[in-house]
Amino acid sequence: MATAEQGCLQKSDAIVLIGMPGSGKSTAGALAAKNLGWSFIDTDRLIEEQQCCSLQHLVDTRGYLALRHIEEALLVTLEPRRAVVATGGSAAYSDAAMRHLRSRAAVLYLYVPFSELEHRVRDFSSRGIARRPDQSFFDLFQERSVLYNKYADITIDAAGNSPDELSERIVDAFRRHVLRPE
Repeated sequence: MATAEQGCLQKSDAIVLIGMPGSGKSTAGALAAKNLGWSFIDTDRLIEEQQCCSLQHLVDTRGYLALRHIEEALLVTLEPRRAVVATGGSAAYSDAAMRHLRSRAAVLYLYVPFSELEHRVRDFSSRGIARRPDQSFFDLFQERSVLYNKYADITIDAAGNSPDELSERIVDAFRRHVLRPE
């Protein structure tokens, strides 16, 4: 069930999705943008285009902290309008980026329990995830969950939803909890 942690949010004409890899940010986010008639921005794809390589290549050659720095530099420049933004799973590590995004959009956390993420994310070690080399998927989940909850305006339980169902939940939660400018 979607919950608004701050009651009635500021007027907004953009949605930023945060959550773990495999939570549905990119797939459901693209569908939500289409349903709203808005543009869709996938920040992982933007990083790959700017860097001319995959996220995994960045992690392998420059390290996970370099990927986080590149991601932060991109996020603090975003000015989403009438857009749904799917962030990388590590976006919440940057306080500056999250404060910037929260001042411009409603931040929705797509929560999926670890047991379901384990089934969704089969390629954890080769997916381009910004994590310490010794960090397990479970440890990453626990660490990031705290950050996602800290920055979320709205939390959506995304477990067991098809991409279409999740996109509808995103749009419904946004419409119920955020007053968009007329």
